Amino acid sequence: MLLEQFRVGPYLNFTYLVAESEGGDAVVIDPSYGIEPVLSAIDERRVKVGYVLNTHSHRDHVAGNDEVRSRTGAKVVAHRSAPLGQDLSVEDGDAISVGRLKVEVLHTPGHTKDSVLYLFEGHLATGDTLFVGECGRTDLPGGDPSAMYDSLLHRVVRLDDALVVLPGHDYGPTPTSTIGREKKENYTLRPRTREEFLKFLAE
Repeated sequence: MLLEQFRVGPYLNFTYLVAESEGGDAVVIDPSYGIEPVLSAIDERRVKVGYVLNTHSHRDHVAGNDEVRSRTGAKVVAHRSAPLGQDLSVEDGDAISVGRLKVEVLHTPGHTKDSVLYLFEGHLATGDTLFVGECGRTDLPGGDPSAMYDSLLHRVVRLDDALVVLPGHDYGPTPTSTIGREKKENYTLRPRTREEFLKFLAE
């Protein structure tokens, strides 16, 4: 598998290029502002981008959708509730085949109603649901602290510890992590009741 992480745009966004191999089928995850380095890599690696995968609909995660789509002919993928012009709407449990790669969709509302994670080949693209050492905000339009509790403490913490976390922003001490490390070190994943979690977020 080919996996490249690009820090692009003014908000320390991470955009990912994932392919089965050089010259193979590929996806771009969360194309942000300043997408040119990703477009150059697509050409250099000679990959065929079939899909643009959006973890959620905030502008800094979808700003490059049209550029990637017009350059490659890729279909834009997002959760069915996302207010985007997606070509393919997905729900929890859906899977997308990209050559030999299989990408699974996990719906994790909280940061937005349409937030999803993409699971593939031992890696987990978490968007703004989970950062290295932190979680996404829930005080923006569409945010839901109670839904974030369910997504993090009923869903994310039950995932395989070995999964490599690919966050949506470069906000942590390292650009990637693992679920196991986050369960040990990320204070937002500490065991809490729903009431304790809501109070914690409010603080």
